[in-house]
Amino acid sequence: MPLAVLYSRAIAGMEAPLVTVEVHIANGLPGFTIVGLPEAEVKESKDRVRAALQNTRFEFPPRRITVNLAPADLPKESGRFDLPIALGILAATGQIPSDKLGHYEWAGELALTGELRAIRGALAMTYGAARSGRSFVLPEQNAAEAALVREAAVYPATSLLQICAHLAGREPLQLYSLHAERDAGTGEGEGSALRYPGMEEVKGQAQAKRALEIAAAGSHSLLTLCPII
Repeated sequence: MPLAVLYSRAIAGMEAPLVTVEVHIANGLPGFTIVGLPEAEVKESKDRVRAALQNTRFEFPPRRITVNLAPADLPKESGRFDLPIALGILAATGQIPSDKLGHYEWAGELALTGELRAIRGALAMTYGAARSGRSFVLPEQNAAEAALVREAAVYPATSLLQICAHLAGREPLQLYSLHAERDAGTGEGEGSALRYPGMEEVKGQAQAKRALEIAAAGSHSLLTLCPII
């Protein structure tokens, strides 16, 4: 099938809107086009993806490749779309199975060797993925941040090859557990795993919570005043 569809996330302020990555392979003069309001970092993914596929011994198709990042009116930035674009090309050309692609959301910048590099906005993107009912695959460096979303299923990966092995059923990715990592670091049992309170435990105070979220996201200072009654 010359068409593959995957899911990723953009970053728009505090939100992480869903982005559908559609990859189509057609006959004609070789070309690689990315549409859907991509900024410079996204346009440059063409060269990163081509080199990563070739250096990991996959075939880069000498055909007409069109990548659509929908919705078209949402700006797309950063290298986080490298991974879903590369997987879309491999799936559309039949080099990897495509039946599991829709179960996950994908984000990761590719090195020219096919290794995955860290991205920003992992927490917001994982929160969106958890609410949609899909698991999230992202670079290993972002796993601890993403796993702060308690209800999320996070699968960290180090390379494109590791993800392809997972999709082919040869070497499944391991579900990341933040508590397990803490236990391993302290040598303590599961019952003593640290648990931090979350914003969902604060009832009401919508404006105060919003101010805290904005301050945390932008690394701003925040002063709160409690009136004395």
